[in-house]
Amino acid sequence: MPVFNSQALNLSRAEAAERARIISVHDYHVTVDLRSAVSAEADGFTTQSIITFSAVPGESSFLDFVGSSVQRVNLNGRELPVDYQGARIVLPDLQAENQVLVTATAQYSRSGEGLHRYLDPEDGKIYLYTQYEPADARRVFANFEQPDLKGRYRIEVIAPSHWQVASNGAAEAVSPLASAPDLSRWVFAATEPISSYITCILAGEYARFESHWSGVVDVPLAAYCRASMAASFDAEQVFELTKRGLDYFHGLFDFAYPFGKYDQAFVPEYNLGAMENPGLVTFSDGYVFTSRATEMQYEQRANTLLHEMAHMWFGDLVTMRWWDDLWLKESFADYMGTLAVAETTDWGAQSWVNFANRRKGWAYVQDQLPSTHPIVADIVDLEAAKQNFDGITYAKGASVLKQLVAFVGPEAFFSAARKYFQDHAFGNTTLQDFLTALAGATRNDAAAAGRDMDAWAAAWLQTAGISTLSAEIESADGHYRRVRIQQQAQDPITGRPAHRPHTLRIGLYSSTADGTLLRTRSVPVEVSGEWTEVPELAGDRQAELLLLNDDDLSYAKVRLDPESLRTVLGSLDRLDDPLASTLCWSALWNMTRDAVLPAADFVGAVRHFASVITKDGVLATLLDNARIAVQRLSPADQRPELLEALLQTSMAQARTAIPGSGVQLAWMRSLALLARDSTSANQLLRDTLAGQGPDGLAVDSDLRWRLLQALSANGSAALPELAAELATDKSSTAAIGYRCAAAARPEAPVKAAVWSEVVESDSLSNAEISASIEGFRAGPGSLLEPYRAGYFEVLDGIWSSRSIEISSRIVRGLFPEQDAEPGLPLDQHDVVRRATDWLADRAEAPQALRRIVIECLDQLQRSLRAQLA
Repeated sequence: MPVFNSQALNLSRAEAAERARIISVHDYHVTVDLRSAVSAEADGFTTQSIITFSAVPGESSFLDFVGSSVQRVNLNGRELPVDYQGARIVLPDLQAENQVLVTATAQYSRSGEGLHRYLDPEDGKIYLYTQYEPADARRVFANFEQPDLKGRYRIEVIAPSHWQVASNGAAEAVSPLASAPDLSRWVFAATEPISSYITCILAGEYARFESHWSGVVDVPLAAYCRASMAASFDAEQVFELTKRGLDYFHGLFDFAYPFGKYDQAFVPEYNLGAMENPGLVTFSDGYVFTSRATEMQYEQRANTLLHEMAHMWFGDLVTMRWWDDLWLKESFADYMGTLAVAETTDWGAQSWVNFANRRKGWAYVQDQLPSTHPIVADIVDLEAAKQNFDGITYAKGASVLKQLVAFVGPEAFFSAARKYFQDHAFGNTTLQDFLTALAGATRNDAAAAGRDMDAWAAAWLQTAGISTLSAEIESADGHYRRVRIQQQAQDPITGRPAHRPHTLRIGLYSSTADGTLLRTRSVPVEVSGEWTEVPELAGDRQAELLLLNDDDLSYAKVRLDPESLRTVLGSLDRLDDPLASTLCWSALWNMTRDAVLPAADFVGAVRHFASVITKDGVLATLLDNARIAVQRLSPADQRPELLEALLQTSMAQARTAIPGSGVQLAWMRSLALLARDSTSANQLLRDTLAGQGPDGLAVDSDLRWRLLQALSANGSAALPELAAELATDKSSTAAIGYRCAAAARPEAPVKAAVWSEVVESDSLSNAEISASIEGFRAGPGSLLEPYRAGYFEVLDGIWSSRSIEISSRIVRGLFPEQDAEPGLPLDQHDVVRRATDWLADRAEAPQALRRIVIECLDQLQRSLRAQLA
């Protein structure tokens, strides 16, 4: 059986371009036989592809397939000798018109790549689903695996008759097999031309729910989840969001949804939040809330649902030619999802608060890593593509699109989108295609006339790194004499200045009679170059807070001037504008990460002001950041005191928060994470497990296992207690929770066993690996020191023997941490030295592997610098 490691499966951009020169795909007829899926011992299934395509006569090319074996290859009626090495099938001597038939055996997956098979521990039912992005359709059927070789797909599936089976197209026929009536064949309607990575199959004992939307077209709606989750699934709320989204995007894009039905499936052990397969969108079933969920979790689900719906146009109808332009779908969907939540749901403007709070925070972190890249990236191969589903492609790209809308105006932007869809429907595009549509729209819009879109794209899309904006203020007698904005921006790749145009607002905030910090003036500013004067403020009374990028229109780190910083650290609870408050917290956090503000100051601000925050999503992010500040950014000698202080605040707030509120739950979840490093909260944890915790706090499976993980990590819960708890709870939440808790026990033999299971065996699924690694890292750092050297010794073997999804989880998850030692140069720290030496010795290692190590090393060095500041 071939070994499918991440290196052997790579496809370069040059190879894809050459294949696209030769090949033009017409149709696929794919048959997948899943009768073996009911057997736990079976690891493979039969698959057949019949593909019709045009080609340059006389040329040769290849199909992609990753499976156990290939039994037959017939090209244009001619049986070819099977020469299969585990990734490609050669097609020699092509004609102008061709048909190829491939029969093969593919493998079931436990990594979430290809066709994933899951056995529900709660009821023993089997569930299968596919996940292909960027190039895993080849794990299920032979195909031309690249986004610009679109085709029409007709899919057939053989499966147990009592299962639910679905695909992109509607089921045209379902008929029992004459030879085996307990099996049936599902035949699905042919799709419109789509890329291979957005085809899909769903099969298993799913619960199915139905609805319908009527607008400019009629769209049947369906939703699926595991049978064990059906009682918790709020299908009607999902359908209501779906209908609002279809109303909204049809009105905005003026192009009818082109893919017939709109199914949404919530599936287990999913590697992503969701995937935009047209006609059958797949989601993590973490969005089916079997335990108490916060308001933020519901809003995130709505955002994800509308993000995926936006892909029906940005990504599925019009698709990037190659992964360089991944932003043409992901940046747009990230922006559109947030916009749609703001304009179609009751969350309204809170959607942009959460965007600034979480998504942009992700982008700011990613954009300061050595692996940062332009939004329009240089993606040389599939491994690079896999790593580029990151905070830049998603959140920075969405932030820059928000800036673009501010720059040209919404009418020009959406006019360009409508033109883009009309011109390129069912085709493939590059950056230049969208810029052409945008240039035409700006020429026809008086408000946007004169905007140089090529210059804008060069500055925002084709440079890397992040601008830092700060205000230089001269004042006298309580009035501004001069205000100017400094932009510090250097492209870390080229080393050249990268000053970008920023269309933004400056907000001035001062105290009212009742003490509230209120915006007194908002000044629009066009920032360009290193320095930008703001003459409009000369002579104005100096505000207590001058907030750059008020309303969060642009993408940049903001440095607070000294007077504004004093105001924020002393009076942040008096700022009543939610978005302005979030921007101030963002500024404080960026200053803390950059070692400009001591970690203790940030933790102090959270302790003093977080109690007034009423939005659980904002609070959860602040508490996550405060925990990171304590555990990674504070000096080791300050850490116990800071940890204890934050624990005491969390316990007090969990007890006094509104009973049953999302805020109370956010405090308790944060407390459970903090308590992994301390026994101070053990009595509250035990009381809560016994049903005697804070008033109104429901202790469901999710929270119960969070508390048990804390007790296990701090040495207060032994394996018999964990096993007894698992015996009473057969849910998937319990199974994963138990695995993490068991791995968290602070015992050297436990850590050794977990290391062996994760690194040396291939027995765990994707979700099980992540839970084991989380538990392994919990508890005293001294227990993990013996694995520092071993980590760098096993990297090559992991990368060469596991899929890219699994190897990436292991390499990133097990990277060792270390605390700073005062007086020791940064490059002399043990882990820094080992990582640096490994990178120097492995210059020829796969770039995707090197990228992960480089990113982890940079994060460690940032932590060490902050600890030493």
